[in-house]
Amino acid sequence: MTALIYCPFPDAEAAGSAGQALLEEKLIGCINIGGAIHSMFCWNGAAGSGDEVPALLKTDASLLEQAIARLEDLHPYEAPAILGWPCVGGAATNRWLGELGKGAQNG
Repeated sequence: MTALIYCPFPDAEAAGSAGQALLEEKLIGCINIGGAIHSMFCWNGAAGSGDEVPALLKTDASLLEQAIARLEDLHPYEAPAILGWPCVGGAATNRWLGELGKGAQNG
């Protein structure tokens, strides 16, 4: 089964750096880095807002928790918003991302 991870970053450079590390560590198969979005949030009891860059990462469900934990380590925010969930993928996507999970089990 495939999985997705959504995570906003302060900029595309930070997203790319984290994504590259996760790709090299074979924890994800792909990262899509979006254009700037404007975020409004509550942090430490105060309202705030700012521009961020969203990222959607694709992995195998067997690697989801490991990928999220590593992303937390790599992320420049003190407490990054990272959301991950298993999902149903097409046959080709399942084969592609499933190879990541096989490598983790065999490697």
